[in-house]
Amino acid sequence: MDNPSLQTIPAIHYEQTGAVWQLSEHFLLTIPFNSPLLFCCIGTDRSTGDALGPLIGSQLQGDFAFPFPIIGTLEKPLHALNLQETVEGIHQQIEQPFIIAIDACLGEERAIGQILLQHGPLYPGRAVKKKLPPIGDLSIKGIVNVGGYMETTVLQNTRLHVTTSIADKIARGLLLAWQRHLLKGKYNRHNHSNNQNTWQQIRYADFR
Repeated sequence: MDNPSLQTIPAIHYEQTGAVWQLSEHFLLTIPFNSPLLFCCIGTDRSTGDALGPLIGSQLQGDFAFPFPIIGTLEKPLHALNLQETVEGIHQQIEQPFIIAIDACLGEERAIGQILLQHGPLYPGRAVKKKLPPIGDLSIKGIVNVGGYMETTVLQNTRLHVTTSIADKIARGLLLAWQRHLLKGKYNRHNHSNNQNTWQQIRYADFR
């Protein structure tokens, strides 16, 4: 991980049963959906391993029910050449959004396919020895291949299936978390006068 001192949420493998639902659970607990949000999906479509962020950005942007601004798609990637400018532009905004930073990363062979959530910023380019500004209040990373040797080449030769599969689970988890947040708000409004026991029964029945 980039900074072991920050609180880290247990990893979820994209192939494990119920991965999308489990991701949505973690996203509901860590993303303040009632606040101004900004999703920064980092990477480039010129590398199969590093395309994780743009794939997720395009999938989220293509869902008209997802209302939050997104920087970084397959059409307009957020990468090393424009990251500094983007970070500076965000800091100049009067109302600072809560930033969810998403990127691919490298790790141990047995960890390939894991999705990592971490409170705190993401450090783009660290795997390929690039010094780029940190970004994000919450980091989401997918381990796409093995790190430690010729990282740039490894990313360029990563199986596209692994990258797209991880991206699909993360994007679907975020979309489901947003839908569940809306549903929870709907029941909160309609059951405000009910007691706590009734509310717990409704939550269990609708969100299990």
